[in-house]
Amino acid sequence: METTVRHAQTGLRHASCDEDQEGRPGGPPDWAGSLLLGLLLTLAPPLSADNYPRQPGVDVQSYTFRVTLSDDTGEIVGETTVDLRFVQGGLQRFALDLASPAGGKGMTVSSVTSAGAAVQFTHRDDRLLVQLSAPSKAGERASFTIQYRGVPAGGLNIVKNRYGERTFFSANWPDLAHQWLPTIDHPYDKAASEFLITAPAQYQVVANGRLEEQIDLAGGRRLTHWKESVPIATWLDNIGVARFAVRHFGAAAGVPLETWVFPQDRDAGIATFETATRQAIEFFSGHIGPYPYEKLADVEAAGFEGGMEHASAIFFGQRAVSNRPNASIVAHEIAHQWFGDSVTENDWDDVWLSEGFATYFALLETEHEGGRDAFVAGLKRSRTAIFQTERRLPGVAVVQSKPWKGIPNPIVYQKGAWALHMLRGQIGDEEFWAGIREYYRRYRDGNASTADFRKVMEEISGAALGWFFDQWLYRAGSPVIEGAWAYNSGSGKVEIELSQTQPGDAWRLPIEAAIAPGRIERIEMTAKHQRFEIQAAKEPEAVTLDPNTWVLMDARFGKR
Repeated sequence: METTVRHAQTGLRHASCDEDQEGRPGGPPDWAGSLLLGLLLTLAPPLSADNYPRQPGVDVQSYTFRVTLSDDTGEIVGETTVDLRFVQGGLQRFALDLASPAGGKGMTVSSVTSAGAAVQFTHRDDRLLVQLSAPSKAGERASFTIQYRGVPAGGLNIVKNRYGERTFFSANWPDLAHQWLPTIDHPYDKAASEFLITAPAQYQVVANGRLEEQIDLAGGRRLTHWKESVPIATWLDNIGVARFAVRHFGAAAGVPLETWVFPQDRDAGIATFETATRQAIEFFSGHIGPYPYEKLADVEAAGFEGGMEHASAIFFGQRAVSNRPNASIVAHEIAHQWFGDSVTENDWDDVWLSEGFATYFALLETEHEGGRDAFVAGLKRSRTAIFQTERRLPGVAVVQSKPWKGIPNPIVYQKGAWALHMLRGQIGDEEFWAGIREYYRRYRDGNASTADFRKVMEEISGAALGWFFDQWLYRAGSPVIEGAWAYNSGSGKVEIELSQTQPGDAWRLPIEAAIAPGRIERIEMTAKHQRFEIQAAKEPEAVTLDPNTWVLMDARFGKR
């Protein structure tokens, strides 16, 4: 992306498309001092660098968030009903993530009830531990209601917009929902959700899903009820509360389209979003599969820069709303509705399945709307960002093998995008798109891993792709190629000598060589130094490696 999202109170940055980023700080809560909870809970062992303590015996089906906001204070009053299904029998307790009180901020829980009866609980170290009245039974459903209040330390920005007006915007990415909402705050456990927001009547409220109800209440307040029926990760649950100019601009591919911008930016909102949104929805729906949610709203948000892909209600920073729109950021965040939002990474190590996909599909939409030259220009900008980052941060692969807090964005975003591009070049356009459609169909509204994606692409293409995924997603760094060509008039051959000068083993590199004018030959490097000969009746005007920009490599090549 050519912009970033900055979450005002946390400093988190959310990048996409063509930007070179330092990373996205933030991560799972600090569980130091909560050994007792770990002993009490039945948790899955960590299988990767993402060490969030999972609860395999519990599956949240839905959240109902009731939140009261005020102009008089930064405190919120909350009531959340969590509908659970117990996957395992014999559980005596389960846990939710919820920020503990500290330094005047955080949430204080007053009660937990189930079926009208009080339930025992403890709340410390950002974990709400709920004691069951009887051991769980496999397949059993139960609902628990948590009443609480407090001042959020993050997750909900209460800030003035650029016109000096008070606003409220959620900022849950990546794991800040628990700062103001009791949840399982990790993408592995997706759930349907609904927001019932009580706020001063001067404001309008936008959130995920479909608008169910608005009720004017006594005391100059209004209740607004939005319902998202499709399961989503907690970072995608969102609300925006402000004075908005709300515009409905028809539908694209059957999807209702809306803009929610500050009244002063009504015309700029039309220029920024309407054409770009319609084009992206139509392109992705036609090439990937049906849009997964009830609507698509483009929302201007204070406290942000760039974009945030909340399911069905995307937030865009105020600087993104202008009469000189950036279609790339719009396409990136809309691509997320399919990849990241609907098909969600099972853990944070595979965040490229969200960010790499959205980055590449924004480029594909650029190719569709702006042509091949614009697409290649974007690839080349991304390539530069990748090489700069790899020099600065060696040893980091696309799929994370280190704690995910330090994800360097150009590797996850841009190199992840390049991996998809090279896969497309490896198996061909037809198989690539067929594989993408099947991957979306199979994992829609669920979770997937890199291994799941590989399996689908191998099934569709009939190709063994283990070497490709190992090399481009699990190996750090990129190949560096040095070489030259010469024409041997005696043998009537073009002689090409290439060396891989990067550290470590050789990369497997299928490469096109353009023999000017108008001839393409394919060679494949499998060793650190190789020599290739190509028959030619006369000396070519030029020889070029990778003329169609299919291989991520730092190449220095010319005539000897």
